[in-house]
Amino acid sequence: MNKTELVEVVSSKAGVTKTEAQKVVTATLEAIVQGVVADGKVILPGFGTFETRQRSARNGRNPRTGEVIKIKATKAPAFKPGKGMKDAVAKKKK
Repeated sequence: MNKTELVEVVSSKAGVTKTEAQKVVTATLEAIVQGVVADGKVILPGFGTFETRQRSARNGRNPRTGEVIKIKATKAPAFKPGKGMKDAVAKKKK
């Protein structure tokens, strides 16, 4: 599913126009990005957690030359699915 398809689903489920749904989806995604940048974590219970993870410095290898190169430490965004999402994907039956 891409963003356009997501907007269509939100529009039909919420009973709003596609333009309104587009604004809501865009605003939600921007808010998540801003939250992760500012606080390092956005928690949506039942859905999951968006967070910033630290990647330590390491050695890599240039595939063309085989030369060892140093890769700097960096921060990277990450997503950890919540129980509700894990259960929905796994389709667990109780």
